Amino acid sequence: MLTRRDSLRLLAGAAAGVAALPALSTRPAAAANRVWTVTGQSSSSLKPFDDTLKSYMQARNIPYGSLAVLRQGKLVLARGYNWTTDTFQAQPTSLFRLASLSKPVTATAIMKLVQDGRLSLSATVAPMLGLSTALDSRLGNVTVLNLLQHLGGWAVRTQDAPNYLPDPMFSDFDIRDTLGVPLPVTQANIMQYVSTTRRLDFDPGSTFWYSNYGYLLLGKVIEKVTGLPYATYVQQSVLSPMKITRMVQGRTAQSLRRSSEVPYYSQYGGTTVLDGSGAWVPAPYGAFNLENMAAHGAWLSTAVDMAKFTTIFDAPGLLTQPSLDAMFAPPSNYNHTDPSWYGMGWSVRPVNGSRSTWHSGSIAGTTTLMVRRWDELSWVVLFDQRDDPSGLGYDAEIDNLMHQAADSVPSGSWPSTNLFPSYGL
Repeated sequence: MLTRRDSLRLLAGAAAGVAALPALSTRPAAAANRVWTVTGQSSSSLKPFDDTLKSYMQARNIPYGSLAVLRQGKLVLARGYNWTTDTFQAQPTSLFRLASLSKPVTATAIMKLVQDGRLSLSATVAPMLGLSTALDSRLGNVTVLNLLQHLGGWAVRTQDAPNYLPDPMFSDFDIRDTLGVPLPVTQANIMQYVSTTRRLDFDPGSTFWYSNYGYLLLGKVIEKVTGLPYATYVQQSVLSPMKITRMVQGRTAQSLRRSSEVPYYSQYGGTTVLDGSGAWVPAPYGAFNLENMAAHGAWLSTAVDMAKFTTIFDAPGLLTQPSLDAMFAPPSNYNHTDPSWYGMGWSVRPVNGSRSTWHSGSIAGTTTLMVRRWDELSWVVLFDQRDDPSGLGYDAEIDNLMHQAADSVPSGSWPSTNLFPSYGL
């Protein structure tokens, strides 16, 4: 049974490729030296959200966070939170790595192509992308819809399923050694490696297993169909129509951090995958290759921009009602005794004749969560850390706390103002 909490763990765990690395790397300032500051706009009735972020971040010594809250499509809270001694201050317009919140963005771009008649959900991916099916003929049956719903047939090793192979998106050294190519490995290298060395673990369409690699393939499908770089098509066809201009693809190296981008922290480090130097680096800055994760984990965004993105799904506009319905529909293998399912880029749960949809993201240096509740409340919360010596949890815990904060705001005290115009949205 795919419960809400299980979904959050699964979505986060899929990107956990550096979680067990043994050495301490980037250290934020000691808690005793930190100062708590808040930027942005809110109202006194929404203080439970500010209180929640303060207690959550201080318990885990998280330096930077950001939160955007919507009610009935209006932005009612836009905050940056700082628990740090650094001169950099997180604003509502500060950029954070989204990690797997990138997947709903990619799914929306795919559905836009389908809606425009340029792509079919039943299109098979291997012939489109020139993937070899010699090792496993079932690869030739994997469709665009299978990839969107994580039904492509690939499994990856998790704590609860240790007998599967590791996520290929975090297998740079094995890919290098198997193919005899230099670091950094490319997306083309990853595709060759998977299609020629790994048989599918399940028949396509039969079994849900969260797959970063499947979304890499969706990014390549977008490029194949449009003739444009993945990010260019997304920015032109999905983001710009929503007036979202700050979202960009992130870069791995610390030296390439953007001026409005938060720094990332982890207690772990690893050998760089960006070159063959063997250098030990902080986990967020080279223990994985963010550029290769373009379609499943590489977007940078502000909380307010992602909040605007969520409004695509509130009513027909960029996407038609049939497109919206298709994105949230249960997959063909859905077990109707389960309370929720993974649609196209969103987890979905029917509630009170409506539905709640959500996605989380987690990678070294990043924890993110995007929720659209059945009662027309939505929020996006972003952090620059996902692990610390306290051992406290991150993704599922902030999910529960955000619901508690929302439920503690009296129904008649929600502000009616809309802050989106303040941020050019």
